[in-house]
Amino acid sequence: MLTIGYIGNGKSTNRYHLPFVLQRENIKVKTIYQRNPENEKWNRIEGVNYTSNLEELLNDQEIQLIVICTMHNSHYDYAKMVLEHNKHCLVEKPFMETSEEAREIFALAKEKGLIVQAYQNRRFDSDFLTVQKVIEEGKLGELIELEMHFDYYRPEVPEAVKEFKPSLSYLYGHGCHTLDQVISYFGKPDDIHYDVRQLLGSGRMNDYFDLDLYYGTLKVSVKSSFFRVKGRPSFVVYGKKGCFVKETKDRQEEHLKLFYMPENKDFGVDTLSHYGVLTYVDDNGDIHEEKVKSVKGDYGRVYDDLYEAIINGKDKTITDEQTLLQMDILETGVKDLR
Repeated sequence: MLTIGYIGNGKSTNRYHLPFVLQRENIKVKTIYQRNPENEKWNRIEGVNYTSNLEELLNDQEIQLIVICTMHNSHYDYAKMVLEHNKHCLVEKPFMETSEEAREIFALAKEKGLIVQAYQNRRFDSDFLTVQKVIEEGKLGELIELEMHFDYYRPEVPEAVKEFKPSLSYLYGHGCHTLDQVISYFGKPDDIHYDVRQLLGSGRMNDYFDLDLYYGTLKVSVKSSFFRVKGRPSFVVYGKKGCFVKETKDRQEEHLKLFYMPENKDFGVDTLSHYGVLTYVDDNGDIHEEKVKSVKGDYGRVYDDLYEAIINGKDKTITDEQTLLQMDILETGVKDLR
């Protein structure tokens, strides 16, 4: 049994972590720390201890792993505190505010023989897993280009922000999802072209980014905007023999927002209308077009991997090197914005 606790009792903990953890019989949630219990908005879970005394959580000898689900500007301080109390640590993303902080935290964990990693749950998005399946089946031929989009039409978000802070940029907030997917599958790129903008002008929020990552002849483009009235497809993949278009994104978040939880068999599952379309030319020169059944996503797989690493000593799936590369890219992308 892996016994865990949480720092933070807000949306992140209750929407993106607990629904998956509570489905796992080999993980026990013992304690949740909330700094301001008077602001409690979520229903308490039976059998879980809630406390506003951080030391109670940190000093509990039964708890092996502490999950940090707070604002990212507190991630460094909390992660350091958790590691200094000799507990493993899972940190919401973006992992840290700077790559320097990230390197220090990884070094401290290594020194103490502990595990610390980012909660990169989007590795287990249905659309991303389906793209991998299509690529590996080989019908696309040699890959030429992959485009991934994360679009919104929410102008009120950047319009409400009157100053620029790197860690509050759109690149940090959403690039941490999509960049991790690219890094996890394709590795370190040969080169990167950055187009990171403040569409409302300097001194305002970064609200648009378009990064091109080059892997030999393959170009992977990661694009996002707050000003897309009609969103672009989630993924478009081009090979020398075909293309694959996945219009819709993973549905886990959609269902979580509706309080439709993972205990339902069809949680996060695509229907026929959500399936992507594969178009390819076979060896005889005939063109085929077919729908591809989506692979089921599961954010909880982050916890499965952590269980194996902590309890059974297996290697982490989300490595320090991948997280540091992502942090370096995020920092570089916003370094010239003011």
